Parts: sequence; structure tokens; C-alpha cells
Amino acid sequence: MARTIRYRQIAGELARRLESDSTPPGGLLPSEAELGREFGVSRVTVRRALESLREEGLVASRQGFGWFRAAEPVRQTLARLGTIEDQLEASGLTSERKVLSFAFVSPPGPVAEILGEGQVLEVRRLHLADSRPFGLVTVWCPDDLGREISRADVERHSFVDLLDVSFGGATQTIGASLAGGDDAELLGVAETSPVLWARRVTRDSLGRPVLVAEHVFAAHLTEFVVELEGESASSVPMGLRLVEGS
Repeated sequence: MARTIRYRQIAGELARRLESDSTPPGGLLPSEAELGREFGVSRVTVRRALESLREEGLVASRQGFGWFRAAEPVRQTLARLGTIEDQLEASGLTSERKVLSFAFVSPPGPVAEILGEGQVLEVRRLHLADSRPFGLVTVWCPDDLGREISRADVERHSFVDLLDVSFGGATQTIGASLAGGDDAELLGVAETSPVLWARRVTRDSLGRPVLVAEHVFAAHLTEFVVELEGESASSVPMGLRLVEGS
């Protein structure tokens, strides 16, 4: 009986903390071990308290993340060209961007294979949703197009709005990985936490690649959605391919 009362006390205290907005939606809670030390109880008792809060819809958990304040993930459609700002605003969130770096550089190997050798404009930025880290984006643009763009431009506008070209479409590849040190710190998650990534190659109307962009998102804050038209007898998603592990 004492254990039952204690886990309810802990659940009540954690619920009060969540209601005080000290932990934003999607924000990580201390680990079970840390909470156990704070309250002087076992992890079993802590987990029971957290599970009771999950039943109330206040917290959630994901493998590799631990526990976090419950939040609806941002649904990002892959069926059309769009910007992160568009996706966030469609979810009722306030979007903000911070440019982390702006430079003309030699492209990394995979980007050089797409845009060609020689210098490219490389921009790295952090996107915020309601003032909390949401996604990291790195964009590469051919030198001849990037020379007309300033750092102030990319702080206010997307490349889709800045490039004076007629766009013809894009190819997007998505996958999952684990957050490294720098990415984890910027996204506000623990190292080796799951992340979703998307690599987009955008072409002009003549088929020339004009942008390469890599997006990295904390996996508990976003999900990718594709609308499939028609019916298929196969239960295997179209476009699926096997990636060999190392």
C-alpha cells in the first residue's frame, strides 16, 4: 500500500511540474534513474508513476529517448514541394530559423556528385517550433546561383523563394539514424537518440540539380506522410530499397 501511495505522490508532483510549463511539449524528462535518486525510490516505482501519467496523456516514451512531455508530432507531407515553415504553420506552431553557418565551400563528396565539382554555397540552420529546437537543415546551392544570395536573405526566406529559376520537381530520400554529438546538442536530445533524416535534390525545369538539402529531426517530434493514390495488391511500400549496414 505504501508503494502505491508513493507512486501516486510522485505522479502528482511530476504532473504539477508539467503544468507549470517548465518542460515544453516534446521536452525530455529526467531519466528514471535520476528521478529515482531525486525521490529516493526504486526505478520500478518511478516507472509506475510515469505510466500513470502516460495513461492520462501527459507523457509519452520512445525507445532510445526515454520519457518526454506528450506532444503531437508535426506531420510532414512528402507529396509536394514545401518548406519547414509551411509544415509548422499548418500544425499551428510558430516557426523561427537561426542560421548557424553561411559560406562558399568545396562540396562534400555526395553533394559534388550531384551539383558538380567547384565551390558551392553551404548554409546550415536550426529551425525552431514555438521556440524549441525542431530540425537541422544543411543546404547546398551551385556557386553561380548562390552568389546572388546573402546571409540576411537566408535568415528570412527559403531557397525556393530566393532562386530565380523555374522548378521542375525534386527527389526525396528518407531514413533513420542516431544523433551525433553536435546534432544532439542543437536538437536538445541525448546522444545516440533516434533521428529521422530527409535528403532532397531539387531540379529546375530543364532537369538541372539546383539544390541539395539534408534535414535532421528528433524522431519523437515529426513524422513523414505520403498519400498513395489508387490501390495495390502488394503490402510492401512502393519505392522501398534495402540499405546495407556497416
